[in-house]
Amino acid sequence: MSHFEYKTEIPQAEFDAFASSHALSNLLQSYNWSKIKSNWGSMHTGVYQDGKLVGTALVLIKQLPMGFSMFYVPRGPIMDYTDSELVKFYFNALKKEGRKHHALFIKMDPAIEIGKYPSSDQDRPHNGNEKLVSSIEAAGAIHQGFVLDLSQAIQARFASILDKPEDILQAMPKKTRKLIKEADKRHLEIISGRDELLDDFAALVEMTESRKHVSLRNRDYFAHLIDTYQDDSIIMLAMCDPGKILAECQQKLADLESQIAALPENQKKKRFTLEEQKASAEKDIHNIEEIINTVGSDKPRPIAGVLTVKYGRSCEMLYAGMDERFRRFMPQYKTYVENFAWAFDKGCEEFSMGGVEGSLDDGLTHFKDNFAPMIHEYIGEFDLPVYGLLYKPAKVLYEKKRAQLKEA
Repeated sequence: MSHFEYKTEIPQAEFDAFASSHALSNLLQSYNWSKIKSNWGSMHTGVYQDGKLVGTALVLIKQLPMGFSMFYVPRGPIMDYTDSELVKFYFNALKKEGRKHHALFIKMDPAIEIGKYPSSDQDRPHNGNEKLVSSIEAAGAIHQGFVLDLSQAIQARFASILDKPEDILQAMPKKTRKLIKEADKRHLEIISGRDELLDDFAALVEMTESRKHVSLRNRDYFAHLIDTYQDDSIIMLAMCDPGKILAECQQKLADLESQIAALPENQKKKRFTLEEQKASAEKDIHNIEEIINTVGSDKPRPIAGVLTVKYGRSCEMLYAGMDERFRRFMPQYKTYVENFAWAFDKGCEEFSMGGVEGSLDDGLTHFKDNFAPMIHEYIGEFDLPVYGLLYKPAKVLYEKKRAQLKEA
């Protein structure tokens, strides 16, 4: 019989060496995620089997009224869930730890994938891992169901993830490649950095918040992310030069007018084509002049941006923002593809664009489908009660406060 040993605090190097290389690796289970969630307490727990580290869990601790708390293990614990002896030992150890902190229950949502398919696949084929629900419940946890709505869980149960392709551009749908060409015609330049781009990126996210009537994060939070993850984080901005675009459009119009003026009267078909092109050029000039008047400047400016963090074999696009006034220039398409290239160049095998609704027919899913991802379906949340009699009333209270916990 194996000898298991539980520890409440694993050294960072050992913790990340295990967590980042495991099949269930996830950014939210990185050692440093506890620094991001600095308004929670935390423990970096682990289980050793015969002296070898075989399981880790970053445990976040939220203080509750009356001296109670709750434990949350985002996208964890990380371990072999087919090893029932290990799972039972770890859960029992976490429950004992929970009692020391007066935790009412322990919430966890391990990164166990139960399906991987295109969003268009109506069958949503599963891989058999859904059977692990019964073995996890046998260790004392309570499955919270295969929920579909983003609002029903802390972490999305469905995510749009791009596997590393041989050729990123060729892996994109034809429509997306066309839209990237549109962005190239507008001379959009993608710049990357960290601290020096924070102000511009935060401003773009704020624009997105206002447009969608949502609350995301502020500059300080973004600064904290990139300070924590350093070279494994990046901000990318799409830069646009409205003055240059206007000058190019005006030159194109002048050239067309010269061609029309020099055209013999009998070349009616050619004249018709040139007149159509002239009308298009005039429309382009009107559009860019309208944008310049609206923003009050023709100087180069950022119009879209993303913030991404790498951990292990995966990369997570955590936040994105765009100036809606420049939507015709399709800046997000070029920005996303450049972001993919950065991640794959750093050795990532997959790139997550984040969660989507389980219906897979909402606008966010359709937008992300433009980048040829697969939908990764996860097993969902489990609750591990610490005090049996208090679990049900604590669960009712949690449901009322869940939205606040997601934002914390």
